[in-house]
Amino acid sequence: MTPPVPPVTRRRIRGDGVDLAVVEQGDRSRPTVLLVHGYPDTHAVWDEIAERLAGRFHVVRYDVRGAGASSRPTGRKRYTFGYLMADMQAVMDATAPDRKVHLVGHDWGSIQAWEAACTMPDRFASFTSISGPCLDHVGHWMRRRLARPTPSNLRRAAGQAARSWYIYFFQTPFLPELMWRAGLARPFARALELGEGVSPRPGHPAGTMARDGASGVGLYRANMLRRLRRPLDRRTDVPTQVIVPTRDLFVSPYLVGGLAARVPNLSIRQVAAGHWVPRSHPDEIAGWITEHTTGAQDGPPGAGGPRPPERAPLDMA
Repeated sequence: MTPPVPPVTRRRIRGDGVDLAVVEQGDRSRPTVLLVHGYPDTHAVWDEIAERLAGRFHVVRYDVRGAGASSRPTGRKRYTFGYLMADMQAVMDATAPDRKVHLVGHDWGSIQAWEAACTMPDRFASFTSISGPCLDHVGHWMRRRLARPTPSNLRRAAGQAARSWYIYFFQTPFLPELMWRAGLARPFARALELGEGVSPRPGHPAGTMARDGASGVGLYRANMLRRLRRPLDRRTDVPTQVIVPTRDLFVSPYLVGGLAARVPNLSIRQVAAGHWVPRSHPDEIAGWITEHTTGAQDGPPGAGGPRPPERAPLDMA
């Protein structure tokens, strides 16, 4: 008999000048797992994962500013990391006060989660990153490749540059917003189905995707080029698991290179999947999140620490 899905509760929490739509599932007395979505998604991209985790954890999700049912501030300044971190802190203070949470991020949710794990590590018991690298690490990674222009380094740098074409397009004034409002959401959903095998279902892609896409370009304009051009020295001791989809069209699997020097408590998982792996492979992702969070929460010292990759190792240099 299939166990019942824990009920979903919804509320609004005040972030830094915005109202955030927050969703909770599971027993609040259990360890909290905070799932942070990317662009141009909402919290609903995690539905399958949340259902699998909620029987064991207190699962928290929220629509980040500019997405779903949360507020949509205007102007790039309101999408800088400082505001994103204040929002995340407000959600944690309201849903899991006085205890550490297990942080999981996908795409832009992972990018901002890296910032959180590096700037307020005392707030987290573990961190799982999916298809969203630390921008500062990417900046240092590119510099190392270009400083040693071997054929393999140049090939990998060019490969990531090609994957990142949309980042530069999003710097264009007005045009990305116009394209979203003109109907980009429909072909985007079709491409998701054809390219990654992710079929539409209620909640994803969201009915608000046109507005989410238009508002969310602020994330790219406010943060991307600044950090990539002048990367900071970001490090964290939080037990960190990086899940690497080897067929990701946007994030090169080789970006894990050099990460171990900045994240000493690191484990790597590889999965033969595309970028939207939380939708396409929910059983594997939920299982790895459970294993990593349980090891960090309850296991002996080092249980949440380095673990050999599941498949052929990537170049970690």
